Amino acid sequence: MSTTTAGALLIRQAHPEDYQRIGELTVSAYVEGGHMQPDDSYVQHLTEVAERAQRARLLVAEVDDQVAGSVTVTDHDGLYAEVSCPGEMEFRMLAVAPEFQGLGIARALVRHIVAEASARPEISGVALCSLRSMTSAHALYESEGFIRHPDRDFVLNLPGKSASFPFFLREV
Repeated sequence: MSTTTAGALLIRQAHPEDYQRIGELTVSAYVEGGHMQPDDSYVQHLTEVAERAQRARLLVAEVDDQVAGSVTVTDHDGLYAEVSCPGEMEFRMLAVAPEFQGLGIARALVRHIVAEASARPEISGVALCSLRSMTSAHALYESEGFIRHPDRDFVLNLPGKSASFPFFLREV
């Protein structure tokens, strides 16, 4: 257990009783953070927490017995992998509830994932992609040793919607 400026911080596997809170805080972080509109089709995907927990590892950051943040972690061959290659772990949908932002919770989650990856000899790096608007998150990732690789940006091409998402990799 570590501490934040809010209190005691515990990172653990999510439990089914956490799922509603995880969905709410993830949507809040994305929508209230100005990264997407409430009617964006991806918002529905953010609320499908039970599915994420079945198809990947879902971690929570708990502060003083409250779920304050969450992240989805997978290996390159997992059902939730989008950008990782063999030998890489990937994380997605890292979110901290707006009322807990700025307390070091996202950094603690990132460091936890990197430590897990470092403990696995078959893993050589941790990968992620992010919305372009998440510049504070990009600064956090870079401060934790992640390097931007534009050649690996995730490109989405759907009818009526196309976008490119910055890719970051940290070797372990």
